[in-house]
This record gives sequence, C-alpha cells and structure tokens, in this order.
Amino acid sequence: MHRIAVFASGEGTNFEAIAGACERGVLDARVALLVCDRPGARAVGRAAAHGVDTFVFSPREYPSKADYEREIVARLDAAGVELVCLAGYMRIVGDTLLAAYGGRIINVHPSLLPAFRGAHAIEQALEYGVKVFGVTIHRVDATLDGGPILAQRAFDYEGGDLAELERLVHATEYPLYIETIDKILNNK
Repeated sequence: MHRIAVFASGEGTNFEAIAGACERGVLDARVALLVCDRPGARAVGRAAAHGVDTFVFSPREYPSKADYEREIVARLDAAGVELVCLAGYMRIVGDTLLAAYGGRIINVHPSLLPAFRGAHAIEQALEYGVKVFGVTIHRVDATLDGGPILAQRAFDYEGGDLAELERLVHATEYPLYIETIDKILNNK
C-alpha cells in the first residue's frame, strides 16, 4: 500500500476527499501524514478523525524556511511517504523540500493554469468574466503554480455567485485529484 502525505493550511476538504478515497479502497494508499502550517486549522481535526498522524507547525517558530522544511522532510522520511499532495497549503514550497521530494510533489489549483495563478484564482477568474472555469493538477517546481500539468478539467459557469462557483470547483477538483493520484501511484 502506498503512503502519501497531504499538506493543508485551512479547512482540509481536499484532505477529507483523499483520506476518504483511501479508506474506501478507491486509492491503494493511506494518508500517512498531514502537514499543516496553521495550528487550529480545521484540517487538523479532520486528520484526527481519520486517525492520521499530523505535523502542525508555526513557521514563525523557525529561524528560516529551510529550517522548518528540514523538519518536514524528516517527518516525511520517517513516515515512508512516496507522494506529497498539496491541498490548500498556502506556502510556496522551498528549495529544501524540492531537493528532497522534487518530482514527487503535486498540487491542486482552482483554475486552468497557466491562467489565474496564486491564492485568489477563483475570485480573479470571476472578476475577469471568464465563462469556462476549471481545475489543474500539476507537479510542483520552484515557480508559483508552475510545473508540468498532469490533469485539467473544465466546466462552464455563467453566474456571478462566488459561493456557488467555489462549490462547483470543489465538485470538480475532488474526483480529479483522486484520479490523478491513482494514476501517479499506479504508473498509469
């Protein structure tokens, strides 16, 4: 059985989708570790409910990004993690983590990259007036929301309700992320 880690900073809804897929046998994997940079984030409670070990840290308690990333790498190695899945992790992955896990870190992003990079992609796309929205899964490299694209899925939306659009994004990203993780783990 494959061992994956999920990194999250907030609600943890993608964590929940991934952990559930593992428990249902949709993924031949288990979430071995949740990494969270925000103590008190809802993702931590979700991990506890699934019996998943966590590493929760406050970046300010470390002298540098390299210092906390060394700690993350040690935790990933100890857990035997093969694949890192960023799921609402609101930090840019640095050189230390990329050196250890480069090529084995993927991210889900709520736009059709390369359009609308960054933390507010859904709002930016809505403000711009696009009519086709979507989700991208990509390998993580040193660029912001860069790296090779692994999968994309688009959907039409002509409304203006941000909450409704966010629900549609989630409904698209959960299955796409799970399908992509499965493909990676099983060399499809």
